[in-house]
Amino acid sequence: MGKEKKNENIENGSYNYKMFNIFNRKFKITEVEPPADVKKAFSSFTDGATYMSAEQLKQFLVVHQGEVDSTLQDAQRIVEEVVNRRQHVTKFAIARHSLNLDDFFHFLCFDDLNGPIRTQVHHDMTAPLSHYFIYTGHNSYLTGNQLSSDCSEVPIIKALQAGVRVIELDLWPASTKNEILVLHGRTLTSPVSLIKCLMSIKEYAFATSPYPVIITLEDHLTPELQAKVAEMLTQIFGIMLYYPESDCLSEFPSPESLKHRIIISTKPPKEYLESRPKGSLSSGAIGLGFSEEEGSLKGIKACLSESEVDDRSDSDDDDDDLKECNRKSGQGKASAYNRLITIHAGKPKGALRNELKVTSDKVKRLSLSEQELEKAAGAHGSDVVRFTQNNILRIYPKGTRFTSSNYKPTIGWMHGAQMIAFNMQGYGKSLWMMHGMFRVNGGCGYVKKPDFFMWKGPSGEAFDPRATLPVQKMLKVKIYMGDGWRFDFSHTYFDTYSPPDFYTKVFIVGVPADEGKRKTKIIRDDWCPVWDEEFTFPLSVPDLALLRVEVHEYDISEKDDFGGQTCLPVAELKNGIRSVPLHDKKGNKLPNVRLLMKFEFV
Repeated sequence: MGKEKKNENIENGSYNYKMFNIFNRKFKITEVEPPADVKKAFSSFTDGATYMSAEQLKQFLVVHQGEVDSTLQDAQRIVEEVVNRRQHVTKFAIARHSLNLDDFFHFLCFDDLNGPIRTQVHHDMTAPLSHYFIYTGHNSYLTGNQLSSDCSEVPIIKALQAGVRVIELDLWPASTKNEILVLHGRTLTSPVSLIKCLMSIKEYAFATSPYPVIITLEDHLTPELQAKVAEMLTQIFGIMLYYPESDCLSEFPSPESLKHRIIISTKPPKEYLESRPKGSLSSGAIGLGFSEEEGSLKGIKACLSESEVDDRSDSDDDDDDLKECNRKSGQGKASAYNRLITIHAGKPKGALRNELKVTSDKVKRLSLSEQELEKAAGAHGSDVVRFTQNNILRIYPKGTRFTSSNYKPTIGWMHGAQMIAFNMQGYGKSLWMMHGMFRVNGGCGYVKKPDFFMWKGPSGEAFDPRATLPVQKMLKVKIYMGDGWRFDFSHTYFDTYSPPDFYTKVFIVGVPADEGKRKTKIIRDDWCPVWDEEFTFPLSVPDLALLRVEVHEYDISEKDDFGGQTCLPVAELKNGIRSVPLHDKKGNKLPNVRLLMKFEFV
């Protein structure tokens, strides 16, 4: 495939492709006509007239698109915006206050005016933190892999700008023992200073969202250094730092009450020697000399014991069981540090079912690896859900994900886990799902969990994720067409000798019974493919379903090229004909590429 810099070769309305530097192949550029459904809707709401008034557009928005709160002023604003954008092609545009068919078609294709989901915060933000899925990072300071990449404040800044609300910092003493560093312990990662990370969090915490930032600290510090951390936190964050006055929380505060506040989550400190495993490595002995080859465990196991590379290798593994809250009674130099903890954290050491028991007088955070969650889900699914009604459950990647890959987040969401900790610097389909989940609710980083997670039966029953449920809804997804690749890519990016051959895959991801996959036909040699295909998906738990879309370019001799993707929670989809923007493999929105789709629930 020719992956050259964008340099269009367009002559007389045609794409010119040169074969073997000898022959020219010309493909005519054709403007796509509005799909039949668009023409029908325009004719229906204009009573067959040539132009659509603002009042008629309002009726279309309310009746056809299901936007029952739309007003005449909203419709007038849309008409004005569309006419202004199309001044270069619309005669006497400034004098008009209505839309012709082409204007209407282009309005439907503008994702900022006709997107698939709401772009404002619209969930109830006054419930306790435990009632929300929270956008959570894992080892937020790493720029790349888990073994040898640099530690920096830059990925922390990027995460906050993307709406991530939980930042994880691993704290280690420097070799001088009087400075605090952030790094992935017992690896070859180069450190960054704690103060630099905290200053960056202060500056960018609320750049995208006003809702609280939670800093999870995994510390490996002496009481003296813990006291120094407490001093740094209070001096840098000032009044931004929230901590409760009571000894122990019986219920977490709400995101609304914590706007523009920063809160700390970590294990309550104990004496340094008591909390260190025997023979543990200090930060001054992190150079283990193993290979930087991440795909193989062979070289790493030669330097680390098996227990240090299995699924329990997250820094939470040093956590002790959550003890009685002792904020006021803390003694010694660690008491100031202890006083700043809002979300007390712990790691199960005994029987997991005992750790999942709910107490009415205090709430906590429990951390499980992805593999521990799978075991808990299989044996104690309802107990996990019941625990998350008041407490917070954090899931983290298994320790063998050296390349900063991620796991499928849906099993955690199915069990009410609020913090699905992800490597934000990693890429792949799992991260696309995470991006999709937190695109909703204005991208504020908090998504209200479905109400059934809060249900409590008369005998203490809770939602059972393993239960087989009847179909609640049918989702119809129609893919009309796609456009924009010709503006964002070189004309030989997908195929050296001809325009691309696009097709679309549509997936439902959620509870096992709801998962499904469909694929359109391949449209040959066309930068603006028209598929006009409809698929139906039965959904038993629509509130946990994600719609994932991928576009690929077919190649008979090589791997199909990637043309864009998106992921959206099904429960948040707007009815009607919608413009769906696509993103690249890293999750960045492509400037012009979008699909025209229709969503209908029956």
